[in-house]
Amino acid sequence: MFVLARTITYATIFIGFILVFLPARLLSWSGVTKPPSIGVAQGMGMLVAGIGATLVLVHDFMDKDLGKAIPYGVYDVTENQGWVSVGIDHDTARFAAEAIRRWWKQMGSKRHRGARELLITADGGGSNGSRCRLWKLALQDLASHLGMPIHVCHFPPGTSKWNKIEHRMFCHITQNWRGHPLVSHEVIINLIANTATQQGLTIQAQLDTATYPTGSKVTDEELARVKLEPAEFHGEWNYQIVPRQTKK
Repeated sequence: MFVLARTITYATIFIGFILVFLPARLLSWSGVTKPPSIGVAQGMGMLVAGIGATLVLVHDFMDKDLGKAIPYGVYDVTENQGWVSVGIDHDTARFAAEAIRRWWKQMGSKRHRGARELLITADGGGSNGSRCRLWKLALQDLASHLGMPIHVCHFPPGTSKWNKIEHRMFCHITQNWRGHPLVSHEVIINLIANTATQQGLTIQAQLDTATYPTGSKVTDEELARVKLEPAEFHGEWNYQIVPRQTKK
């Protein structure tokens, strides 16, 4: 079983995502449950303001012209810093791995210069689920790209609210954008990036315009080539993936 402790060799992060439709109802966001929409839709919240209130729509169906937004978050528990990649296509394992890669490039590698391994805690389902084959294949590519082993600890079923990203980052983003119609990707990026707390939480956000097709199948042969080493304690939830050896 992997210990969630800060050491000089580990960089520890918590991950999670949200689905936002354009236009949408934007005032109730908690983890991956009951996803809000994006746009000038009526929200479940209030923001006291002066003259010039924004008129909003009653319903929060997706607008085909505006599209959708999928914020995928990475929370660095040791530094109290967050990263959010806002996708516009589909929430897939490739999108999740790309969000982690971007966090490492923009933030993680600068904050954890001595790290030789990466520890990820993730929910047990969804695009980064413990039973998702594409998630393991995407992590293999990420581990080889970063040149370091990646340890993964999945929360058991029904315990997603234990994920610290829920009550240390997502909740503050929700508070920051309450009462603000999410009318565009730019508005979403700005509201997320301007979220901060008195305890020192800072967040960076970036739009990911890449496409991530759904329905990708990972064969038994491809899965067998993943260098996955399960832990002794619940190896289906706790494991590490080591980089492939590059040919010289």
